[in-house]
Amino acid sequence: MNDEVWGYQPGVGHTAGIDLTGFKVEASDGSIGKVDKHSDDVGAAHLVVDTGIWIFGKHVLLPAGTVSRVDTTKRTIHVSRTKEEIKNSPEFDKDKHLGDTDYHRNVGSYYQRPRS
Repeated sequence: MNDEVWGYQPGVGHTAGIDLTGFKVEASDGSIGKVDKHSDDVGAAHLVVDTGIWIFGKHVLLPAGTVSRVDTTKRTIHVSRTKEEIKNSPEFDKDKHLGDTDYHRNVGSYYQRPRS
């Protein structure tokens, strides 16, 4: 598993320990939902985003490496992916996202591949 995608990049404005639950999440082309859960675990940092009605209540797992900016004042997280890329991401699995290395490898590979 490549830790790069599972860690916040320098300069995005996130400090470990700050609760991101409830923050709005903005893709590069619009709003996708709110943070339901998040983790700052080293090598496995991520956001679980509740997309609400946008994609029919689906939850998505976004590795911390997709975060481009955290605005704590506006309680908004910007990610460097389009809504379509996020919509087409691997299915969120609430039972596997916390420790299944194959699942993390699959999600990480999806977000590391070159974007169009």
